[in-house]
Amino acid sequence: MKLPRVYPILDTQALKARGCDPEGAARAWLDGGAGILQFRHKAPWTRPVSEQAERIAGCCRERGAMFVVNDRADMAMLLGAGLHVGQDDLPPADARRLLGARALVGYSTHNPSQIDTAAVEPVDYVAFGPIFPTASKQKPDAVVGVDELRKCRTRCRRPLVAIGGITRDTAAAVFAAGADSIAVIGDLLPDECTAANLQRRMEEWQQLAQK
Repeated sequence: MKLPRVYPILDTQALKARGCDPEGAARAWLDGGAGILQFRHKAPWTRPVSEQAERIAGCCRERGAMFVVNDRADMAMLLGAGLHVGQDDLPPADARRLLGARALVGYSTHNPSQIDTAAVEPVDYVAFGPIFPTASKQKPDAVVGVDELRKCRTRCRRPLVAIGGITRDTAAAVFAAGADSIAVIGDLLPDECTAANLQRRMEEWQQLAQK
């Protein structure tokens, strides 16, 4: 499979800290050319959160964009979405059994050993990081750096998504190290999160990804 070069993550905690509405951000990023969105919600999934995720999933379907839910296989099933799981989440084989052969399933890795293990898992892509220090996790894994990304690229036959603290200034080096796609949270959020600014920031990322 071929992933979009830019992989935006709608992290509800990060969006709330900037005063951004996830649904509004999703629409703006889709207007800016996003071909995939991941909905990442670490707090309990209340009914309003579920309804919001459903509306965002609908927006993605209307635009022909992929929609992925982080961690929650049950919500991915209900929404007809893809699923991204981490090392401590539902095992990829169980996720695949629940979602079926056609669903998009991604898997987070943080070191060469996990990259090698991912090679036998029934996943469509592998995420690797954090490449740089990141503020999106309370207890982040150890920073791996661009050099480690380059080495692990040779060990991974699936699409490789780099994640963790990547900005427009560092994106070129990450792509040059072999990343097929870059997952972004913080650098997609401008200081003033208006729809126009969010769309413009996504357009900037899309231009970087084409170089």
